Order: sequence, then C-alpha cells, then structure tokens
Amino acid sequence: MNMYSLGIDIGSSSIKISMLDIQTGKCATEVTLPEREMPINAPHKGWAEQDPDLWWEYVCQGIQNIGNNYDLQQVACIGITYQMHGLVCLDASGAPLRPSIIWCDSRAVEVGRAATEALGTDWCQQHLLNHIGNFTAAKLAWVQKNEPDIFARIHRIMLPGDYIAYKLSGAMTTTQSGLSEGIFWDYQRKGLCKEVFETLNINTEHCCEAGQSVETLATTSLETENLLGIPAGVPISYRVGDQPNNAFSLNVMEPGEVAATGGTSGVVYGVTDQPVTDKASRVNPFLHVNHTTNDPRYGVLLCLNGCGSANAWVRRNFASELSYEEINSLAETAPAGCDGLTIIPFGNGAERVLENQNIKAQIHHLDFNRHNRAHLLRATQEGIAFAFCYGIDIMKSMGLKINVIRAGQANLFLSPLFCKTLATVSGAKIELYNTDGALGAARGAAMGAGFYTSREEAFDSLQLQDSYELDNTMVEPLKEAYQRFLSKLNIKN
Repeated sequence: MNMYSLGIDIGSSSIKISMLDIQTGKCATEVTLPEREMPINAPHKGWAEQDPDLWWEYVCQGIQNIGNNYDLQQVACIGITYQMHGLVCLDASGAPLRPSIIWCDSRAVEVGRAATEALGTDWCQQHLLNHIGNFTAAKLAWVQKNEPDIFARIHRIMLPGDYIAYKLSGAMTTTQSGLSEGIFWDYQRKGLCKEVFETLNINTEHCCEAGQSVETLATTSLETENLLGIPAGVPISYRVGDQPNNAFSLNVMEPGEVAATGGTSGVVYGVTDQPVTDKASRVNPFLHVNHTTNDPRYGVLLCLNGCGSANAWVRRNFASELSYEEINSLAETAPAGCDGLTIIPFGNGAERVLENQNIKAQIHHLDFNRHNRAHLLRATQEGIAFAFCYGIDIMKSMGLKINVIRAGQANLFLSPLFCKTLATVSGAKIELYNTDGALGAARGAAMGAGFYTSREEAFDSLQLQDSYELDNTMVEPLKEAYQRFLSKLNIKN
C-alpha cells in the first residue's frame, strides 16, 4: 500500500496542494486553487488583507479534489508552507477576529520604525538581527493602537500556516522560525524577546507554544477525518514560511548554499551558521528550517519587489505578440552589455534592499541610432540580474559564502540569458531543479514524521535539470555594465 505525504502551500495568490509518494519521492498529483487569483482587499492605501477562512475553504476543496482519485486514508503526514509575516488574530473559540493583515500590507511601517528607534538600532541588531520593521509584531501593535476592541478579544495570534495547522488539528502551535519571522525572537536569549512586547505594548501570552519546523507539533483531528477523509492522528510534521521552504525544497540547508526565485518579485535566500546582521536592514536574517541550538542555521532573505514585474512590463508594452521563450531568444541577439543601454528595474514601490527608497524604474543611455527592441529586452534581463547581484554583494559583505545558487526551473530562470548573466556577474554556479513549494513541504513532512531518516534519503529523487557557470566571453562587457548599473542607483545614505 502506498503512503503519501501531503504538502500545502498557502500563497497570497493561490493555494497549491501536492501529494508526494513517500516511497518513490515523486509527485503523485497536485492541485492549485482558485482558477483566478485570490482577492487581496485594500480598504485603505497601503493595506492588504485576506480572509483566513478563504484559505481554509480552498485547502478543503483542494484536498477533496485529490480525494476523488486517491485514497486519503493513505495520507501519512502533512506539511505546510505559507506566505510570510502575516497576522491572524483568533478569539477564545478559535475564530478569526478580523481579516489577516498579510505580508505586503504597509500600515505598520511607522510603528516598527518608532519601536526600533525606542529600543536602539544597535540593540535591535544584537537581539533581533533586524529592525522591527513592518513585520508581524508591528502589525499586532497597529491592531492594539487602532482597533482596541478587537485587540482586547485576542486569545492567540498566528501566522497563516499556523492557522491552517490549527484548522486541521485543533491545536494552537507555531514554530521558532515563525517567531523569528514575526520579529518576536531574541537570538541572544533564544526565546521570546520581552523588550519587543513591552515597547510595542503587546502581550507574550498571545503567542502560541513553539517548536521546530521539522517535527510533529500537532496531529489531525477527528473533525478533519469526518470533513476530509484524512485519518485522525496524522502528524502535521513540517511548517515554515515560503522563502525558507523554497530553500528547503531545493536542498539549500548548509552555509554556502543559496536559493533564488524570479517571479513577480525576486528573492535570494542564503544560509549561514553565524547570526549575521546588516546594519541598514536591507536583507533580513531569520531562523532557517533546520536550525537547532546545537547546530545553528540562519537564512538571510533578500527581496527585490520590482524584478519579475519589470520583465512582464517590458513584454506587455514592447513585445506582447511574443512568448517569453521568443523574447529570450530575441534578447540573445543583442550583445552582452547592450551597447551601453542600462535599465534599473525597481519600479514596483519602495525596496528594502535600497533602504526603503523608491527610486522608480529607469532607462539610461538609450540611443535611437544604436539600440533596438532586442537591446531593450536584454537590458531588462541584465538589469534584473544586476539587481540580484547588488543584493548578493550585500550578503557577501555580511560574511555569507555564495558558491551555488539553486532555483526552480520557472519564471526568469527559464531564460538561459538571465541565468548566464547572473552566473557570470555573481561568480556562483546556477543549478535548476524541478520542484516547488508544496512538494517541498510534503518532503519536509516526511522527514519530520520519520519516514525519511536523512537529508540524503529525502532528496534522493530531486533531479538537476540544468546548470550555468561563468561565461568567459561575457565577463568584461558585463563587468562594465554592472558598474554602470551601480553608478545609476543614486542611493541616498
């Protein structure tokens, strides 16, 4: 009889569920809901909210769809990954008190800035490895200040993945990695940071009991068995935010290994065994999936809001009749460095990596007599690769070793030109794999439940699809182009 591990990915656009055949390590089936993107409500400028029960509705629907073709009694474990930094507020009965304030909501920026100033930047770097920023703790403080009636009724707060685990199990739990992503974790004392709670005037008792990301923190309830057909008592044995999970999915767990994504936004996530900081908080360290007190692992997260959006914008406005594959081929007909054409791809709002400045997208040195559409398409991909490298340089300055960058074979990483440019400028080998977040969560659950007894066994079926290394023919023109890129950033210190 087959045993399956169920991986649930709670995104802000969709819910994806993958079922892993534990014995073969292969994906048995997967489902993504809804057909169109889930709505993000913005009742005021800078707000972004979603209904937690809408996530649960699509989780149930997705599992039931899988159950039409597979015996859910064979589900042996469950893993959950989720959009990071969200806030779910529950009352004593376990019902949400308000919509979730999700990751891209910016209402609490000033709350976090004031708290960082009150505690002192150096103190925050030592204890939090971050500024308090616009993370979950600041969002909760915003509720306390602006919605006191709701705050007074809060029994527990959760991250989005914690809420789905609660709905499956009835147990209110979280992870140490989750506490770190919310900026509740004191890295020096290895527990909740009481000064953050005191400064923000919020309560430690609102936090759930925390465990490790890769272990059983809850099991499915009888209600879940009756509703979905998954047996009661199945371990929920993996839980982590989407970016640490993307790294885990790509087997990125040791110093020198780096994961990347290139969708709407670009992300670089590096692993270190030292609690490093960036004084300007341009990149953000958190506890990684495999962190333990005796064998520490920290994930350093770089987010580039505008990158994938830049590629889509250029296609929409200058090459809408072409597929991305055709765009990639046309872009390669232009020379490396694009005959001096430089594109700054930051046109999707303020960028943390630029110290929260909004410098807008920019086109420099456009020459009507020399440049054509191919130059524009290539300069866009080069500009995005340069933005990645700018962040990678910050991570290197913090002491991270970046030898290999692993990514799923999707979005920007489907472009050989982008991969070769990134490999040449960063000096890191690019490796592409056929995996995704939901499948990674399923693999993690099988590890947490003990069905895989080693990292090697868990990732034995993960297959390298393609790889790229430094291209000697592009080194000099790209070196010059990257320096032009840096000179045009105009970062105000």
